[in-house]
Amino acid sequence: MPVGSGVVAMENMKPDCIAMDEKLADLLFEPEAAPADVRTHVAGCDRCRLELDELRTTMGMLDAWEAPEPTPFFMTRMNARMREERQAEPAGWFARMRARLVYGQATHVRPLAAMALTAALLLAGGTYLGVTDWNPPAQPMGQTAVVNDLVTLDTNAQLLDQLESISSSNDEAGD
Repeated sequence: MPVGSGVVAMENMKPDCIAMDEKLADLLFEPEAAPADVRTHVAGCDRCRLELDELRTTMGMLDAWEAPEPTPFFMTRMNARMREERQAEPAGWFARMRARLVYGQATHVRPLAAMALTAALLLAGGTYLGVTDWNPPAQPMGQTAVVNDLVTLDTNAQLLDQLESISSSNDEAGD
């Protein structure tokens, strides 16, 4: 496996190797302080030995790396630019608020953020309680099904009586 290729697929790993991943850094930084079982396992396991070699290579590359030096006047130019931005008058209210947040001191933002968060939580909590505690209006007690059926039958009986009286009056008028 080439250097820097990463960890071998999980199905190729032994259960002991999974536990060793955490202890390889100890073996890398303090080889004498590492437990004997870790050293024994790494000596007998190709995968863990390769992983340790990759870690050593990476650490060696990091030790050899040098951060680039900033130009000598970087901080002077940065401070001058920050001063210009603070003194410049932003165009609209949104730009002014943004400038205060970006270029101003952060100490005045914390109380405002705390108040806004408190108001949002109170509003959300009140809304939640108002929605979940809402009881639908009570339905008026209606008639039971049996009573409703009897009323329907009585109405139908009255209708049949009326139809019968109409038909009998038509029969008498027609004779």
